[in-house]
Amino acid sequence: MRRQFGGQVDQALIDRYAQSKQWDGSQFQNLEATSMAFSLRKIPGLVYRGIFERDGREPRVPLPVRPFDADAFLSGNRGATFSWYGHSVLLLRMNGKTILIDPMFGPNASPIAPFSVKRFSKDTLDIIDQLPPIDLMLLTHDHYDHLDLASIERLKSRVARYFVALGTGRHLVRWGIEPGLIREFDWWDQVIHEGIGIHFTPTRHFSGRGLRDRQKSLWGGWVLKTPQESIYFSGDSGYGSHFLEVGRRLGPFDIGFMECGQYNENWHQIHMFPEEGVRSALESSVKKAMPVHWGAFSLALHGWKDPVDRFVREAQAQGLPLLHPALGEITSIYDQQGPQWWRLID
Repeated sequence: MRRQFGGQVDQALIDRYAQSKQWDGSQFQNLEATSMAFSLRKIPGLVYRGIFERDGREPRVPLPVRPFDADAFLSGNRGATFSWYGHSVLLLRMNGKTILIDPMFGPNASPIAPFSVKRFSKDTLDIIDQLPPIDLMLLTHDHYDHLDLASIERLKSRVARYFVALGTGRHLVRWGIEPGLIREFDWWDQVIHEGIGIHFTPTRHFSGRGLRDRQKSLWGGWVLKTPQESIYFSGDSGYGSHFLEVGRRLGPFDIGFMECGQYNENWHQIHMFPEEGVRSALESSVKKAMPVHWGAFSLALHGWKDPVDRFVREAQAQGLPLLHPALGEITSIYDQQGPQWWRLID
């Protein structure tokens, strides 16, 4: 079995999954009815457009990534700080700890497909060598654009602990991570780790790395809380009632990192349109939002700038404060909105 697929599901795992309310006997389920199917008649047209209609879907030049400044990142004098590396890759400094979320630094978001999905930036795996030791890695789900074999292997010696969606740990173990370093979370599971409350929250999505393991691991978002600060990372999701519930149980949040890209009417139930991303931020009691899940890969048919442009426009209409720093820029969650850097790039 190819290493890219990760670990297989066995009976011992199935028995453990059966203890989850989200497990229906054969797979994990969303909180509300969710379909990922669309008409087979549409597939040839989608494939054609995906391969041949590329204009505007990728930047004409590689997107620059700012060099990592360890001193600025580790100084801790501006509250929680972060660097975003495109898509959903977030390096976070909170309560004196370094946390890395969905560390897909690799160059290809579709490593098992016949056609590669190349990253907008170059040599991003090399960024890993610049990073400080990682106290905690958080994984929202096991899709290739969030869980990357090359990144995990390069990070292996730098990560102290892994908190992951239920069922995702099998991939890490297959790739050589010590099982004792991994803790799996069901929805609403929580733990205090190094003075930070870590909560795993529902999303409306799915999982799987091959043909046989669809929805054989869970998917979700993360909330991180200290007495001083509260952060919400939405994870991949279609719009749903869970956002109100997250806000009711765990909000308000100083900042929310909200999905806004890779949407299409054919898979609308598992990925939000940008306007829904703003709505979900407001419903989950986010005081300030940052759009993520864009700026690294073209996984849908929209222009590469469309997600952030639409998110910013809707947020401004709704009076929701924003952050949208450049790739790799070290930013405090208390900073003010900066320039729209993507508008300077073709």
